Amino acid sequence: MNFTKFKKSLIAGVMGFSLIGGFVASPDYTTPATTTAKTLNTVTLVSPTDGDTASFKYKGETIKVRFLLVDTPETKHPSKGVQPWGKEASNYTKKKLKNAKKIQLDFDQAGYKGDKYGRKLAYVYVDGKDLNLQLVRKGYARVAYIYAPNTKNKAKYLNAQAKAKKEKLRIWSKKGYVTSSGFNTTKKETTTKKPSKTKTYKNCTELRKDYPNGVKKGHKAYQAKMDRDKDGWACER
Repeated sequence: MNFTKFKKSLIAGVMGFSLIGGFVASPDYTTPATTTAKTLNTVTLVSPTDGDTASFKYKGETIKVRFLLVDTPETKHPSKGVQPWGKEASNYTKKKLKNAKKIQLDFDQAGYKGDKYGRKLAYVYVDGKDLNLQLVRKGYARVAYIYAPNTKNKAKYLNAQAKAKKEKLRIWSKKGYVTSSGFNTTKKETTTKKPSKTKTYKNCTELRKDYPNGVKKGHKAYQAKMDRDKDGWACER
């Protein structure tokens, strides 16, 4: 083999190894080639809500968007309170969205129809990078709510989740915390101090002085009249 042929063979071999072995930066977080300009919708940020929800301005209308196929721990749930890694996930999403030069949404097949809460469902791209995927890969979110026909990123997200789990990143650092139905945490603490055993409360204002987060059904201070939404918690915030 002459020098010219050897050189060409060597270059081809290095390129092949780069694609397989990973010398080239991983394209996991970038906008996939199959996601064309036709499927991406440019929006402007109105306000981030938490790790997997935010409001955007789209075609002159403010829409609330739930990020497709991902679930981050709660930060504002009335009964679950603030779950481990919830604030961190929320802060990560807020920082990404607020610092973005360009935000785009991909509603997949039917995400614009929305869910039962009136939220649109979308993959969120920040400066060309898949924010949903970043949340999963960095251990801020689990892959969840996989419902046809909005499933085109399922395999990619599950692969990222497997890596985060193997590396025990954030939500995966706590054994048994992530479950198939959410995050395994007990309900918020109901006691911050010990009030008199015989003390009764006329209203939620009085009760919250002793129990800032309210009380659950079965607690001595619980009264059905203070549980207006009948969810088993009285005077929850």
